[in-house]
Amino acid sequence: MGGGRDRWDPEDEPLRRERLPRNVGPSRPSAVSARQTNILANPSALRRDAHEPDYIILVAVVALTAIGILMVYSASAIPSYAQSQNTFQLVAPQVLAGLLGFASMVFLMRLDYRYLRVVSVPLAIVALALLVVVLLPQVGVVHNGSSRWIHIGPLPEIHPAEIAKLAMVVYLSHWLASRGTAIRSFLRGTVPFAIIVIPFLLLVVREPDLGTASVLILIAFALFFVAGANLIHILLAGIASVGAGAAMILAVGDYPIRRIYTLIDPWADPQGAGYHTIKGLEALSAGGLFGTGLGNDRVFVPNDVNDFIFSVIAQELGLVGGSVVIGLFVAFAYAGIRTAIRAPDTFGGLMAAGITAWICFQALINMGVVVAVVPVTGITLPFVSAGGSSLTVSLAAVGILLSISRETVERGWISASADSGRGYGGTYLPGSRRRSIAAG
Repeated sequence: MGGGRDRWDPEDEPLRRERLPRNVGPSRPSAVSARQTNILANPSALRRDAHEPDYIILVAVVALTAIGILMVYSASAIPSYAQSQNTFQLVAPQVLAGLLGFASMVFLMRLDYRYLRVVSVPLAIVALALLVVVLLPQVGVVHNGSSRWIHIGPLPEIHPAEIAKLAMVVYLSHWLASRGTAIRSFLRGTVPFAIIVIPFLLLVVREPDLGTASVLILIAFALFFVAGANLIHILLAGIASVGAGAAMILAVGDYPIRRIYTLIDPWADPQGAGYHTIKGLEALSAGGLFGTGLGNDRVFVPNDVNDFIFSVIAQELGLVGGSVVIGLFVAFAYAGIRTAIRAPDTFGGLMAAGITAWICFQALINMGVVVAVVPVTGITLPFVSAGGSSLTVSLAAVGILLSISRETVERGWISASADSGRGYGGTYLPGSRRRSIAAG
């Protein structure tokens, strides 16, 4: 008992035996610990070891969604009343999509995200099938020369490209996690990766929807980099993507070239191709510091409830309101990256990184269009723009991110727990160790 030695306590013996390797055992039949007995007697005791979700993500997303519904109503109430005597014509579907999205978010937040590995392949197949179906003349709904929506009976229009974003994030995360360090190989990593991503891109470009295609490319490259791909292979893939993108632009017609010319000099055709860009800039300048007030627009911007919703925010809420929206996306990015770094396994880390990249890149592109640093693309501002499919799928993706955040551990830059026997391998994601159930 003296000399700094630990005193033996018979109550500690079951715990000592739990920590022994499986091939080493005590000389006499071991007693089963109280926790192990509880698990054997009550299988429901083997529950998910989760804490509270990341409230920064939750608050940022709820605030952005609330701002979006408010701004959609503010921008559409008077035009809707003039058209149909119903000020809720556009905002009502947005509210319903938000409710459905929040229900999906809560469900997926409570669900163990590892179950998504089981459905990753079917989800990718369904997404690809929908991208094919939307191209059929009898099914696809064409707006402004692009077949992007599916309309079936009384159901609201579905945008398959939004489902494709989520499906690609889930499947690529599963595939990259199971691939391990082989992702650094050109033949076993880069080539199969390209084979997975290219069908999504080709089908979206065929609609055509170059804005969504650019978001898919950014998501894919973000996941490829985070998974630990060879940087030279990433550079070569980037060069190949630029060449393929130029070829696709030429294949779909000259309208992408016209949009680039319009970005360079929108005042060359102020009543035609440059009209949207110029009105967006005028709306930004009209807002001033505190804005003109809700519903008190001085500058009318086409597509103000979806593509140019940020111009409405900047005009009606001013620089302060626009800064709040940008700050909420920055907070979401910070919390999403933190979740990816502290995820308990490679699959969770990759999926958190992919969802964060998806939301943030899309937000950057949408706001870049309004401030005239990106050509007009036709993609929504996540959680804010009008668009039922975009809002519902984005909120569902946030549910997955919150599910991962419920199992994060603050251990810093150390080795991760095993993922399909591989661990984090060569990924650029630091990981964390998790206690076994028996050790609790």
